[in-house]
Amino acid sequence: MAYNEKLADRIREALADIPKIKVEERKMFRGVTFMVNGKMCVSVSNDNMMCRMDPEIHEEALEKKGVIPMVMKGREYKGYVYVNPEGIKAKKDFDYWINLVLKFNKKAKASKKTKKKK
Repeated sequence: MAYNEKLADRIREALADIPKIKVEERKMFRGVTFMVNGKMCVSVSNDNMMCRMDPEIHEEALEKKGVIPMVMKGREYKGYVYVNPEGIKAKKDFDYWINLVLKFNKKAKASKKTKKKK
């Protein structure tokens, strides 16, 4: 599983500064996924950051620089996007995505698999 370690470190640092969250790392999606408070939040796959966000703003997010939809087995997953290096190069852009995923994480539901592992 090759993924961008520098990007993973940027995410680790961003999440480490936030009080009252529990962060776990899991190998998945051909990279590393950061689970926040028992819920999938953000991942690094190759050089891209996969963001889990409110499905209500999915279309709006696709208009941002460097963003493509997450497609698996021919199906687009609303509420999940990949952001390529161009879209997170600037600190303000990176921070935008981190804040967006953390905001949604507060109201996201944990998967049944995640709940069983607690």
